[in-house]
Amino acid sequence: MESIVVLLLLLFSCSTFTSTEAYDPLDPTGNITLKWDVMSWTADGYVAIVTMYNFQQYRHIQEPGWTLGWTWAKKEVIWNMMGSQTTEQGDCSKFKAGTPHCCKKDPTVVDMLPGTPYNQQIANCCKGGVLNSWAQDPSNAVSSFQLSVGSAGTTNKTVKLPRNFTLRAPGPGYTCGPAKIVRPTQFITSDKRRVTQALMTWNITCTYSQFLAQKTPTCCVSLSSFYNDTVVNCPTCTCGCQNKTQPDSCVNPDSPHLSSIVSSSGKPANTPLVQCTSHMCPIRVHWHVKLNYKEYWRIKITITNFNYRMNYSQWNLVVQHPNFDNLTQLFSFKYKSLNPYEGLNDTGMLWGVKFYNDFLSSAGSFGNVQSEILFRKDKSTFTFDKGWAFPRRIYFNGDNCVMPPPDAYPWSPNASSKLVFSLVITLVATLASLLIILN
Repeated sequence: MESIVVLLLLLFSCSTFTSTEAYDPLDPTGNITLKWDVMSWTADGYVAIVTMYNFQQYRHIQEPGWTLGWTWAKKEVIWNMMGSQTTEQGDCSKFKAGTPHCCKKDPTVVDMLPGTPYNQQIANCCKGGVLNSWAQDPSNAVSSFQLSVGSAGTTNKTVKLPRNFTLRAPGPGYTCGPAKIVRPTQFITSDKRRVTQALMTWNITCTYSQFLAQKTPTCCVSLSSFYNDTVVNCPTCTCGCQNKTQPDSCVNPDSPHLSSIVSSSGKPANTPLVQCTSHMCPIRVHWHVKLNYKEYWRIKITITNFNYRMNYSQWNLVVQHPNFDNLTQLFSFKYKSLNPYEGLNDTGMLWGVKFYNDFLSSAGSFGNVQSEILFRKDKSTFTFDKGWAFPRRIYFNGDNCVMPPPDAYPWSPNASSKLVFSLVITLVATLASLLIILN
């Protein structure tokens, strides 16, 4: 029965990518929440602080960073901003006394870069739009900016909430709900002796869908083991197929003048330029069952970057396997147990050690990181049969990686001999039946 459940889980992990729902079974409550706090009223509007909280356990926003947009409900303008800026000013020709920062009906806001002058900063700003995940680095999972809004309401009853919020990180994938008025945010003073609160607060919740972010997968998983010479590669054409009519669809690592080929590619900056492989994925995760001890067993994980145009800083890996409840030792990676469901401890989050291997370089000789994990055996569940030693699901940077089909997994010699024995018994029984019929 357990082996059937394992196979069903494996099949489910291969098919979950096609779901368009913004729901992650390994992070069911993960989202990015925008909190819009009105801090003071002005002659024609208000001053607000907008704070972005990344409550996703392992999905983060990397360079070139987030882009936030919305549509004003009336004819509001942004007089000035701190900690961020709009990408366009718009038509402000009707203003004579002073020129607003932005007059567009649908402004687009980006974070300021590190090194911004202090008089243009506020707390938690100016990170270039990079937002780390909550489990990996909660202190850097928050981003804020301040804006002064004009031509707006000046009371709680006359202020109109912005509409049609959009979040790009840096591409599509996030869907934002409508702004909802909530209890005003409270703030504790630095001496912790006084509590103040915002004049008005509304929240916007944005959730992620991998299918909306990209139509094809971005990573795949390959498998191997010490007890079987078979190396199960990523499924062919997992992330696309080599286009023989377009030679620049991928890069041959043995090409002369490789660096010039990569730099002269006509693809957009955010488009992967991958090494020519059978799977054509930017990222491959390899799981190798390495050693078997009396009380323990050991695996090796290798993450390889095949993308010549992307480095991954603050990368992370999420692995689902039932033996994570008995993890004994982890080498050269950091680890955090994820327990999305009470009583179930089968999911772990892994990431690199700062200044050692937290940076995954682009494709090439340095484009990989690896570690080994030692598990203690639970005699009631441990087995090498029927693919039990391999992961049920793997995510890289929050994206579900495509697993090989379960029937391709390396089987243990014992399992193979049992299968052969079963086939022999079946064949003998069939021949005996035929002999009886003929006689």
